[in-house]
Amino acid sequence: MEDKKALRREMRAKRKKFVASIPDAVRGLILNRPPAEVVEALSGRSVLGFYIAQGDEAPTRGWISWFHENGWRVALPRFIAGQSAMEFAIWDNPFDDSQLEPGLLGIDQPAGEAAAVVPDALIVPLVAFTPHGDRLGQGGGHYDRWLAANPVNLTIGLGWDAQCVDSLPTEPHDRALDAVVTPTRVYWSKS
Repeated sequence: MEDKKALRREMRAKRKKFVASIPDAVRGLILNRPPAEVVEALSGRSVLGFYIAQGDEAPTRGWISWFHENGWRVALPRFIAGQSAMEFAIWDNPFDDSQLEPGLLGIDQPAGEAAAVVPDALIVPLVAFTPHGDRLGQGGGHYDRWLAANPVNLTIGLGWDAQCVDSLPTEPHDRALDAVVTPTRVYWSKS
């Protein structure tokens, strides 16, 4: 556990330094559209679970807009007061932030009246990843617990190339990602 905490601190610092080195004009163009092979893999799935990137996480707004404009429904994580479990809820119009409210973690989430849903696939945040799909998350275990309770057969991480490492400490509850997309490539962990 302490190894993971130390690794998270190290990788967050590395990510922050990397993102700071990208000129603002370039950063705004990165990950605006999903690669064709990812679109193909998500074909036939109608609801996609996303996250809203915070700070120097890989941006998601471009993908959210693209998938919404091309017929997919978008869902975001939501935490309900008094409940510890994360759920996903529909974000009907990703161009309208007024449909969002601050969540328990201070991250915007669909308002209480938004319909809860189990997405067909998830796009997940990460602190670090391996080319084989191992993921080091934020440390709360929310995605691991949600995936254990709601099996989804396609999980894709979004990250920066600087977040790729050769290996990560894993625990029995950790679930490997099916793919990780960075600005320069797609890592498929399963064939």
